[in-house]
Amino acid sequence: MPADEFLPDPLHLCIALGPLAAYLIVLGGVNLRSRPLVVSGPRDLAALAVAVSGLVVAGPMELFMIEGAAQFWGPWVWVMLLAAYALGVVLLVLLMRPRLIVYHIQLEQWRPVVAEVAARLDPEVRWAGDGLVLPELGVQLHLDAVAITRNVALVSSGPNQNLEGWRRLERELRKALARVRAPRNPAGMFWLALGLALALTVTWQLAQHPGAVAQAFSEMLRL
Repeated sequence: MPADEFLPDPLHLCIALGPLAAYLIVLGGVNLRSRPLVVSGPRDLAALAVAVSGLVVAGPMELFMIEGAAQFWGPWVWVMLLAAYALGVVLLVLLMRPRLIVYHIQLEQWRPVVAEVAARLDPEVRWAGDGLVLPELGVQLHLDAVAITRNVALVSSGPNQNLEGWRRLERELRKALARVRAPRNPAGMFWLALGLALALTVTWQLAQHPGAVAQAFSEMLRL
């Protein structure tokens, strides 16, 4: 049996890998920067949702498509499905607790920065291990680090959080990190190479099978 029979058609392969390739390229670039990057929890989740959106479209959405609805609504059925996906992501963003993610920094380098900013924002700041309480800001959090990827997350502890306090903390951390230099993360080369490989795969498929891609696209939209 030819190996091609185990692969999806070129269109679905491109849809599945395209957004993921872009995400990995950006992730690799972030880890090769000379400065850390602070991202809020909602933005990080939204970026991840975009990265896997192609897999969702080419997988579950296509697999569980109700054919009757597709024939009735035509291309508009995809608009409704993508809108439902976007609304689901928005709902997750609204339900998630506050958090900040710092890419491309190690915990040993990050902790003094947090301590300095926290002491400046709230003189009553208290530490307990990796936990941090800023009573005047209404912020309670703990540090969660992933050494391999050099990412550190500030995760809220408990449901009672002041969103404005988190915004102030994020702004001050951005300013403080502008003065911090971090060595390039070797993992950044891996993410970048993987993203470029996926992007080249997408480009190759589009260039090699333009007719098949156009036909599959028409069938997908029920045109």
